[in-house]
Amino acid sequence: MTTFGGVSGAHLKQFIERVERLEEDKANIANDIREVFAEAKANGFDTKIMRQVLKIRKMDHQERSEQEEILTLYLHALGMVPRDDTVEEAKSKAI
Repeated sequence: MTTFGGVSGAHLKQFIERVERLEEDKANIANDIREVFAEAKANGFDTKIMRQVLKIRKMDHQERSEQEEILTLYLHALGMVPRDDTVEEAKSKAI
């Protein structure tokens, strides 16, 4: 390939082809994930809750604790949780 304006066509093509292969891999992985969720749903699991669990597992402990405290505060402020409920009870009621 040629060079145009200081850009090597062959070098650029290598990058483009690598990205294309990775995009194909990504599509295959996304399909595999959909299949796992479909299998879980067929076995009676709630996939929305599973997605929430996955999101929570990605968080570090400090971030998760902060979000739980804010959630509890907001639920109390909205009157959705009696004042004497614990954080764990508030979270379970929110879900």
